[in-house]
Amino acid sequence: ESYFTYAPEPESSVDHDVLFRPGIAPDGTDTFTPRALVYDLKGAFGTMKRVNALYESQSDSEFMDSALWPSKPIVQRREPIPSSSYQDALNAGLPLPSLSPSAVRYWSDYAHVYYHPKSLVQLSEFQVNDTLMPFESWDVGMELFSKLEREVDLVDRDLRPFMEECDGIQGLQILTGVDDAWGGWTSGWLERLRDEYGKMSIWTWGLGDQGGNPAVPRERRLQQMANSARSLNVLAEQSSVYVPMSNRPLTAPRYLQMDWTSPWHVGALHSAAFETMTMPSRLRSSEAGHGTLTVLEDAINSTGKRRVAKLAFSTADPDALAERSERQEDKGVNGASSKTQNGDADDSGVAEFDMDLFSREYRVPGKRQKEKTEHVFGRVETLRGNWGTPEGKSRDPHDWFGSGPALQRFTTSQLFPVLSSFPSIFELGDSRKDKLAVQAGLTTSTSVAGQIRTLDEIVRRLLDSDSREAMSNGLQSLAEEYEEGWSDDSDTDMDD
Repeated sequence: ESYFTYAPEPESSVDHDVLFRPGIAPDGTDTFTPRALVYDLKGAFGTMKRVNALYESQSDSEFMDSALWPSKPIVQRREPIPSSSYQDALNAGLPLPSLSPSAVRYWSDYAHVYYHPKSLVQLSEFQVNDTLMPFESWDVGMELFSKLEREVDLVDRDLRPFMEECDGIQGLQILTGVDDAWGGWTSGWLERLRDEYGKMSIWTWGLGDQGGNPAVPRERRLQQMANSARSLNVLAEQSSVYVPMSNRPLTAPRYLQMDWTSPWHVGALHSAAFETMTMPSRLRSSEAGHGTLTVLEDAINSTGKRRVAKLAFSTADPDALAERSERQEDKGVNGASSKTQNGDADDSGVAEFDMDLFSREYRVPGKRQKEKTEHVFGRVETLRGNWGTPEGKSRDPHDWFGSGPALQRFTTSQLFPVLSSFPSIFELGDSRKDKLAVQAGLTTSTSVAGQIRTLDEIVRRLLDSDSREAMSNGLQSLAEEYEEGWSDDSDTDMDD
């Protein structure tokens, strides 16, 4: 919403047609709603109405009077969920109150935009936070998708109407949980999408604790790891790019102030990284820093088989970056070299980031993890703000004869907007910033293989023999793609 501009405002550098789909409300009003299809469980939408103020054309009484049913319908209503004070103020056009983790119950509590009714699909078979029928097992999600797909063609019903509105479509992006039943649900969906749109660029972002939250009981953590491994096996095979995103970075800078129990905080952390990394695909083609999903993909996956990428990012005060840049330019006149704001780059010229959302400290009982030199195959970076350029040896992704990792950077002056609904998780000064400088990167490297092999070794003992063999073979094949053509003196990850 913050990127949408109205005349006579200067045109936004973000392409409206990528973000929003134009439409007409029943009263003839022009509408712009997100190009999105959202699935969630019964009760998970909170106070959000499927038919919102843009599309409400008749009251309940008008509906009952016009119904074709021979008798008067009996309307049964559940106890309504109280609306949040933030949404009440937003609807009334009043100053917005501050949000806190305790005040945010559902993602709809802080949603600013209206969605088209067809964008919101409730899976009524499961209730959110239901302890009797929990939506936690990978098999449960896959079985639900298969059941619904037998009853109705989900692509035709839910997705195709949106696809047919698009001219020159770049691709699809899927954000999904992978350490619970959503991993199975999305695996079924993605296999169906590949049958329908064979060569389309499909990026999948896999969210979750993935067994890395020590506050979760051990049995549940093991189930999360098994779910994540099975999701990885399918989603990495069917996606053009698959990006696992942990709910908790392996290391965190001092300026990151998180309530790790708050999905609102975790969602904000993910959105800063995801939205920045994919920003080039939403810029107007005339803007510097524009790049399609396929262009970004080619920079990290030159072989076509390294589809799993690591996501990491850093944030900074844009004013502090500008001052640093000026000082570096002054030093440059005197022959001094420049560095990036967030630390030195390594010899390859790829930047070091503050927060790594990929790596997990998976440990195999009875085994000692050996340190291993990481070899970077490819990196694509998005820089919002004046981050400078790291020095080092890297090559253009299209230069097959150069040395160093393939590296492509997209730079834009479009900073990350800190909305009133965004929590104060980045403390980068004495006051809350309304915009942030963010740099994010996707990397394919040998460390991906190490993570996959360790996860496979842990999970294979948790599954039955049939599932174990198929999953283990798939993960091993996936890991081998990150080792082919490269070796160092310590090829063995584990020692007894």
